[in-house]
Amino acid sequence: MSSVFIIGSHGQIGQKLVSKLIARKFVVYAGIRNDGQAKVFPTDKLVHPVHFDLNDSAEKMAKCFKQTGANAIIFSAGSGGKTGDDQTLIIDLDGAVKSMEAAQIAGIKRYVMVSSVGSNKRDLWDKSGIKPYLIAKHYADKELQRTALDYTILRPGMLKNISGTGTITVNSESEERLSIPREDVAEVIAAILDNHATFRKSYTIGSGETQIAAAF
Repeated sequence: MSSVFIIGSHGQIGQKLVSKLIARKFVVYAGIRNDGQAKVFPTDKLVHPVHFDLNDSAEKMAKCFKQTGANAIIFSAGSGGKTGDDQTLIIDLDGAVKSMEAAQIAGIKRYVMVSSVGSNKRDLWDKSGIKPYLIAKHYADKELQRTALDYTILRPGMLKNISGTGTITVNSESEERLSIPREDVAEVIAAILDNHATFRKSYTIGSGETQIAAAF
């Protein structure tokens, strides 16, 4: 991959990811809802803020993808914990699915989804406190797995705003206790983007002892 479109680039993971990708010399198209959000990104010739709205049609999204020439899509968007369940459906489920459809219309094969720990385990939903969100992520992931895209699904544990360690655990059985710095999630995305061994696979990730570069 040489150029990447990030959906949710203004989010906490997205902002860290932009910096990590340009450090690797990727051209980054940073999807934003309004122009004012562009100020959070580094001033760099590799960073191109682009207006993008998950409420748009799949066809309009596809046109945006085509215009950039990006050859990979990263979905790191979310409705946020302060919105209602309606926005969870609109953004985290339908918005995600439309972006998958748009990627296929635009002829883009590589797609990385930031999902959530527990989204694939129904028995964890009732005690999670975020059941509607996990349901939305579950079915978005299912739809992604039905596509012909070269997807990778990442299910990070509880996200923390602390410095990354550069070490993780992958597919741990202790999912309920998993946590991970947002910086390490961004590092994982950057590390796997070009890794064909991760195509059409799903991973639950949390803090651990394995160097990210060696984990996949």
